Amino acid sequence: MEIELVRLILQVGLVLLVAKLGGEIFGRYLKQPVVLGELMGGMLIGPYALGGIIPIPYLGHLFAESGVEGMPISIGLHALSQIGVIILLFTIGLEADLRGLIKYGSRSLLIALGGVIVPFVLGDITAVLFGLAEGISAPPALFMGAIMTATSVGITTRVLRDVGKLRTPEGVTILGSAIIDDVLGILVLTIVVNLAQRGSFKPFGILFTIGEALIFWFALTGLSILLSQYISRILKSFRSSGAITALGLALVFIAAAVAELFGLAAIIGAFSIGLGLSNSEIARPLRERLEPIYDFFVPIFFAVIGMMLDFHAVGGLLLFGLIVVVFAILAKLLGCGLPSLGLGFNKVGATRIGFGMSPRGEVALVIAGIGLAGGVINSDMFGITVIMVFITALVTPPILLFTFRHGGAGWKRGVTQDGGGARDDEHQ
Repeated sequence: MEIELVRLILQVGLVLLVAKLGGEIFGRYLKQPVVLGELMGGMLIGPYALGGIIPIPYLGHLFAESGVEGMPISIGLHALSQIGVIILLFTIGLEADLRGLIKYGSRSLLIALGGVIVPFVLGDITAVLFGLAEGISAPPALFMGAIMTATSVGITTRVLRDVGKLRTPEGVTILGSAIIDDVLGILVLTIVVNLAQRGSFKPFGILFTIGEALIFWFALTGLSILLSQYISRILKSFRSSGAITALGLALVFIAAAVAELFGLAAIIGAFSIGLGLSNSEIARPLRERLEPIYDFFVPIFFAVIGMMLDFHAVGGLLLFGLIVVVFAILAKLLGCGLPSLGLGFNKVGATRIGFGMSPRGEVALVIAGIGLAGGVINSDMFGITVIMVFITALVTPPILLFTFRHGGAGWKRGVTQDGGGARDDEHQ
């Protein structure tokens, strides 16, 4: 067996080990999102930490820098992590409630738009002000804006479930807005990647790219919705073991590849297929069968993201990272909280929505990873992103819990489930 193959096998084994151990510690004992533990595990064994210090007999430094598009990981590990992110975005789309998005879409869309536009503009300007980009149209500034847009649906859902507020007007609004926020965030990422590849930032070029991304996304998602029942019947007609899972993933990978061929991000193809199939008969069987595959590939992706963090580069950026965290939370409070005041919520409810949209997580890391892989952002900006994800994921959930436990009703009189809100079971 070739030495490089042995190296890859051992890398995968250690990455899974530390990712799962980290996830267990954070999820079970620290009561924090599992993804943070997976990130920490990757940081621990990465080339900038133990992986670049402790040699292994016959293999040397297992995670020594190998120069894959400027990233300190092997080609094989990079490929596995990309499979992981495609499966992650497909699963996010598959778990989305398409009918719920349509039902509460108008109010959630307005809040999500504010939650994307304000953070994007603030992130873009921040990158320029702190010397990370030469101008607001420079790729690093655009990526910083895109990174600031994403909301962590998983973290927010967990908090709302813990306090029994999923069915309140604020809970329904936060979840709907967070899902739409992720959709818009992925579209923003696609546009930014496309612009960075073209190297053209003229107004016409930007409008053309936006139109191209929207047309592709609507076409692929719409086609998936229209064909979802036919796809379900075809997949369910197979009787061989594992056929549903294998053919479902084949469809996802093909869609991801088509998206790349159109100059867009592969993850938007995966997400579109998942969203299109989310209300089909095959959605639940697919989710159940994908769980073991998800548990294998997705932790590898987040651990690899952690491995990319250069501690030496980030060491002097902690203060700037904290400033970015403040801006990130403030951007969501302004972008999501202020529009809520005109949609039936009082100041308490608007504050809850603002903080509920503040945690950053998976999508922010996906955007940062793509930017780093393509050489658009440097290790400094990537490190700042990791700091933002960690601190917002740790700090905003307790604040959100506090706002729900104190302050009383967050909506104005007359807000009902059919009128853009949901009734709070505690107040019936």
